[in-house]
Amino acid sequence: MRPRRILIIRPDRIGDVVLTTPLIRAVKQTFPGCFVGVMVNSISGVLLKHDPHIDLLITDDPNGENTGHSGFWKQVALLRKYKFDTGLMPLPRERHAWMMFLAGIKRRIGVGGKIYQVLTATKTVSRNKYIPLRHEADYVMDLGRMIGVTNDDITTELYLSDEEKKRSIKFLTDSGFSLDQPIIGINPSSNNSVPNWTAERYVQLCNQLADQYQLFINIGISNKPMEEQFSKFATKHIVYSGSDLRELMAICSMLSLLVSSSTGTQHIAAALKIPTVTMFCPLPACSHKLWGSLGNAAEVIQPDEGYCQGRCPGDPKHCTFDDISVQTVLERINAVIQK
Repeated sequence: MRPRRILIIRPDRIGDVVLTTPLIRAVKQTFPGCFVGVMVNSISGVLLKHDPHIDLLITDDPNGENTGHSGFWKQVALLRKYKFDTGLMPLPRERHAWMMFLAGIKRRIGVGGKIYQVLTATKTVSRNKYIPLRHEADYVMDLGRMIGVTNDDITTELYLSDEEKKRSIKFLTDSGFSLDQPIIGINPSSNNSVPNWTAERYVQLCNQLADQYQLFINIGISNKPMEEQFSKFATKHIVYSGSDLRELMAICSMLSLLVSSSTGTQHIAAALKIPTVTMFCPLPACSHKLWGSLGNAAEVIQPDEGYCQGRCPGDPKHCTFDDISVQTVLERINAVIQK
């Protein structure tokens, strides 16, 4: 019997890509000898480099190399070349539904019920309005279950090369860090995608931590205002604004824990088995039940009961977790380090 050839398409954000790694692993384990291709975007796709469950990593860049009709048809030809028999699309996008259809992939499964899915005869799985609420990685696994995947392990995984680990050690030691002492990662930026503390609250937390711990503060790329707010910590600690996602991964693997709101960096840390202390909104769309860390030691902090009903600004993306004190987060950090 000819081995299965399965394509998984996830050109999405960092956290979404990380939460697709259990599906990739489960497909490979369920169908021994199968060929697994994964299509990603040019930014977050580098997370999957060195994944032993992936035979082919394809980058789709509709705003760059694969722009326009010629770029689209180039991708169709590439998929046709590899003769995939099954395509799984956890993120519903018209571009990729037609791409799979025109590439001759016979079995195509996506999420939702868009008109283009009907036109391309793409089978779909339903999330049943998130009732009961499950983890995003488990919803993604539903696509695998449609083709016979029986492994329900949704632990996330990312992989680093030995050389990447060595470079991260050199980066930290060259910055004056001791690897024998705890390194606390602080990720204050969330690009307004989820509820989060203000930068000022993170500065207050860093003030409390700076004399006791080594701090790695990841402020994100091209964030001058935040760079200025955390500049006073740059003499003894690391204020990081690098654009190399693989480098960030490798540094995260050296942390004692990461403090953040629900962000892609949180999922990177969890997939590398680094403890996380994460602030979550209890509303279903932002809940830790849907977006929590997987496979690591994870501390979840939420506003007190009644905060969302009485003091929330209405839009979770504009919530600044006023009810979560610096002292509360500090106590959780110290508890994790003491363990």
